[in-house]
Amino acid sequence: MADRPDKKDFHRRIMTLLDWLILTLTPGCGPATARRLLDYLGEVGAAAATVDALATVPGLRTEVRRHLGDPAIRQRAATELERCEKLGLHLVAWDDPRYPALLKEIANPPLVLYVKGDPALLNTPALAVVGARAATSYGQKIAGEISAGLACHGFTVVSGLALGIDGVAHRHALQNGGKTIAVLGCGVDLPYPAQHRDLYQAIADQGALVSDYPLSTPPDGFRFPARNRIISGLCRGVIVIEAAKHSGSLITAELAMEQGREVFAVPGRVDSAKSEGCHRLIREGATLVHSVADILAELDYPSPVTTASPQAPAVPLSAEEQSIVACLEAYPKDIDTIITTTRLSAQQVATLLLGLELKGVVASHPGQQYLRLGATS
Repeated sequence: MADRPDKKDFHRRIMTLLDWLILTLTPGCGPATARRLLDYLGEVGAAAATVDALATVPGLRTEVRRHLGDPAIRQRAATELERCEKLGLHLVAWDDPRYPALLKEIANPPLVLYVKGDPALLNTPALAVVGARAATSYGQKIAGEISAGLACHGFTVVSGLALGIDGVAHRHALQNGGKTIAVLGCGVDLPYPAQHRDLYQAIADQGALVSDYPLSTPPDGFRFPARNRIISGLCRGVIVIEAAKHSGSLITAELAMEQGREVFAVPGRVDSAKSEGCHRLIREGATLVHSVADILAELDYPSPVTTASPQAPAVPLSAEEQSIVACLEAYPKDIDTIITTTRLSAQQVATLLLGLELKGVVASHPGQQYLRLGATS
């Protein structure tokens, strides 16, 4: 008899999740409608309310009343709940203490979050890092440094698991012993994009994958702008690194502004289309940042204590190697310019560049172009 209270609580919780899922899966019953329904009828169990009770809810469309009473919706919700249990997923509903407090502040937050991984991360200090899918080497370098720094200062790095900046942000957070959250524009059970299948699994093991879409929802393009409100909503601020004029990263930044979040933008080359969005954000009031130190200085709460350093050990270089590194930047520079600047012979420069590549200090790009990567001494 001693285990009955636990069983009661378990079944009560399951029924509550079932009711939340019914509301979520009902056509025409968006977050705003669902909350109005719950506020009027007083409890989540209103999803199972009688037709007469639903008829008293002001402003509730006939279509929604009809679907709420449809047994097929209840069966779909029950099946969804069973699938989540089999996959080991967490369903975090609006009334769950694990539901992120910051997300409740935004307009129309999701009623239910599907979480693969650790739901405790939803309420940790977090900053989003977003940017171009077709990121330049410069953008990837800055994204890696900033994400590593944030992780080492105890922040959870949030992004969207897309190619480019998003993937770099997630990887560098994990590689530096930090935590990361990926917010998906599809069902949380779908590893997307396919190129990030390994990263998807790493985040599931060491971080959290989050979605407000039902299981197996395909990654249709129109879903991604809607998921961006969750990326910004989970965070204290959003850092944009490389964004074209019309990009999803700008949508995330605009949502962050509407939500009262901090917006940071990393400047880029004035002749690069990928930097136009960041430069526009800076003109409109976003904080221009070059490093994690700039970001921490702008935040209005004490930054967590540093737990590690993202800096690689300094690499000892000869005088000739140092002269080459000194003329390189985060953007690629062609070999002829390097030869002219250093006044070394073409053979010397070619040999030294190869050695610097092997040391991880320099990276080569098509067209015999090179850029600086690592710390040196």
